[in-house]
Amino acid sequence: MRINIVKLIIVIGVCVVVFALIVGIAAIIVATELNKAPDSTQGEVFFEVKQGETPRSIGRRLENEGVIKSRLFWYVVNRIDKDVIKAGAYTIPLPATQFEIHNILETGQQLLIKVTIPEGGTLAKTARLFDEAGVCEEEAFLEAASNPEILAAFQIPAKTLEGYLFPDTYLFQENYNAKDVARIMVETFFKRLSSIVDVTSITPKELFEKVTLASIVEREYRIAEEAPLMAGVFYNRLAIGMALQSCATVEYIITEIQCKPHPEIISAADTEIENPYNTYIAQGLPPGPISAPGLIALSAAFNPTPSDYLFFRLVEPNAGKHYFSKTFDEHIKAGKLYVKGK
Repeated sequence: MRINIVKLIIVIGVCVVVFALIVGIAAIIVATELNKAPDSTQGEVFFEVKQGETPRSIGRRLENEGVIKSRLFWYVVNRIDKDVIKAGAYTIPLPATQFEIHNILETGQQLLIKVTIPEGGTLAKTARLFDEAGVCEEEAFLEAASNPEILAAFQIPAKTLEGYLFPDTYLFQENYNAKDVARIMVETFFKRLSSIVDVTSITPKELFEKVTLASIVEREYRIAEEAPLMAGVFYNRLAIGMALQSCATVEYIITEIQCKPHPEIISAADTEIENPYNTYIAQGLPPGPISAPGLIALSAAFNPTPSDYLFFRLVEPNAGKHYFSKTFDEHIKAGKLYVKGK
């Protein structure tokens, strides 16, 4: 009887060991499979970890976006490796295992800086935004934006890239090469412009004039529907040799050339400032663009709304509504001169 008990204990022990091995092997197989990337993942994916976001939330979004197979296994990985995941914007090369992805997010590998360049921003303001974000130094970007080689490469007949730096959200690594930043922005400009017009069908000079007009429209319009009508007004003025009389160009002189604070209104004295960019006293287009136009303003410059209007004035600042008129008397009666905000 004693021998049978010993044998029974041995058998049970062997069974337990075998069962443990089976469970262990099965766990390894399952973990290996869950750790693998989904079969359909290729290339790179942008992923942003928000400040204070939990591992559970990150795993859920990674699974929903098809980057990982299992959010539950992601939680296990985070329990094993307790290093803090860093907030920020990342590009994750795929396919990648969950351990590899976790390593990228916890070490900050390929961390990108997200910078949003607003529509209507100027070259100087864009340079400051990149400097403040840590992408590249302000002076380096300004120098790149006036680099003769870059200007020649894109056939831009100007001294700077003002107007050709497309307003968009960009992702760059810290301390990125300023020339490459400028090139990417101009490439984006031409890529987005191609959705409006066949760039190869117009000369660089014609494009420069369109961009210059679009930059003025960008700083004038508030409501998208009014942009093509504004462009039409400016074309009407050009057609009869009338000064463009754009408050936006006067604002450009005050803020970008004279480096003064942004004005709340444009005074009569402001419209008499002696400067080539002052379209109240100089006929035709200004020497160059005064801002970075977005697609709405660019589309308006290429597709203006025909009308008999020669004037427009902002009459409802909060709503952004303008009053369009055919005569100067109507224009004067419309009210004081407001300008688009900073």
